Amino acid sequence: MNIYRSFQQLAEKEREGIDFRIQWRWGRTGIAVMAPHGGGIEPGTSEVARAVAEPHHSFYHLDGLKRKGNGRLHITSTLFDEPAALEMARRSWKVITIHGCDGANPTVYLGGLDEDLRARVATVLRSRGFSSAPHPVFRGDQKENLCNRGSSGAGLQLELSEALRASFFARLDRPGRDHPTPIFFEFVAALKTALAGLSEP
Repeated sequence: MNIYRSFQQLAEKEREGIDFRIQWRWGRTGIAVMAPHGGGIEPGTSEVARAVAEPHHSFYHLDGLKRKGNGRLHITSTLFDEPAALEMARRSWKVITIHGCDGANPTVYLGGLDEDLRARVATVLRSRGFSSAPHPVFRGDQKENLCNRGSSGAGLQLELSEALRASFFARLDRPGRDHPTPIFFEFVAALKTALAGLSEP
């Protein structure tokens, strides 16, 4: 359940630098890789987004810092209106958002309005041994969804199952996420390959 329906509501109740932090940097490709539910909110998504973005793409995350209860910081993607995130999306041609979802199978659920990019990513992931599918609920197909707010109007949403994210790190807690596994690097390399060569028409 989403407690906050806007970033302003969140900021009035939560303490920046203690409960959450926002970090971003600009790249030069016009592609932004974003984890709006990073840190302890959907563990592992910040690490994936940061690694995929390096060194050329833009990166953004809202990082949940609480010792417990980070789920209260979740603002649904169609309502996510943190100003730096919206500015990055507006100034980017293509937005890729990294999310975490439940799931005992190590699966990547692909969504967003960019059908060609979804197919491209699915092909590359399959070639590297990763399983992908459309999510039955979280499809990222609303125009207001953060992934579709780039200037192209169509982006990519990746929902990474808990089992997949758990395979990326020694553990999914914050200390464990400091120790990525070879599967993490293989997954990041696959996404980098899929994004390589994309250019604004």
